[in-house]
Amino acid sequence: MSNTIQQFIKSLKNKPSSDHVFNPWYDCDPDNDENTEAPNIRKAHLQYYLEQRKDSARYLLIAEAIGYQGGHFSGIAMTSERILLGHQHLKGIHPHHVFQHHTPKRTSHPDKRPKGFSEPTATIVWGSLLQMQLNPYEFVLWNAVPWHPYQPSHPNGMLSNRTPTSYELEYSWPFLLSFLKLFPSSRVIAIGQKCAATLQSLRLDCPVVRHPANGGATQFREQIYAFLSKDNAS
Repeated sequence: MSNTIQQFIKSLKNKPSSDHVFNPWYDCDPDNDENTEAPNIRKAHLQYYLEQRKDSARYLLIAEAIGYQGGHFSGIAMTSERILLGHQHLKGIHPHHVFQHHTPKRTSHPDKRPKGFSEPTATIVWGSLLQMQLNPYEFVLWNAVPWHPYQPSHPNGMLSNRTPTSYELEYSWPFLLSFLKLFPSSRVIAIGQKCAATLQSLRLDCPVVRHPANGGATQFREQIYAFLSKDNAS
């Protein structure tokens, strides 16, 4: 593994001091993880995912924060357990699209979701990019806030999402910049206006596409297709 990538993943241990932020790579979810090895499994997933793209990534697609149905259990932004476990193959998404030479494992307890958690955003983003015949090792998915903000008052506890606070967004800036330095030649694409605002705060000008959540799937597909078609034609 690359020392730089290892150092970056090690730095992710330092999540914000605000309450109710889950760290997939260093925290155990006692109510939902299958066992205490879950953080190490998620860490290995992320290491293989980033390492196998360090010399090939052309695009960095960045959204706002990790969700409980995605990176919370997979360890990878906008990527669900169900993708890693091969249960989205009917939609053309396979585990080897995420990483190779390492067997992915589930980290959520099977009683929660027999086939693992499935995130609509993950399925839409991966499915759209693969349908455009983009090499999966030419794009990296990430979040402006790399951890998972959840709602403590929600009946399902950590199985919930919330918008990051201003403090959490600003706290995450150095981590986002460190991530971008891992892929210095890649083009950045913001997924959603909230992420775009964060990137603008860092004086990073980049194209913005609609977030696929809340009815935005069609617009996301149209906009990402238009951008990639134009970029590859130039």
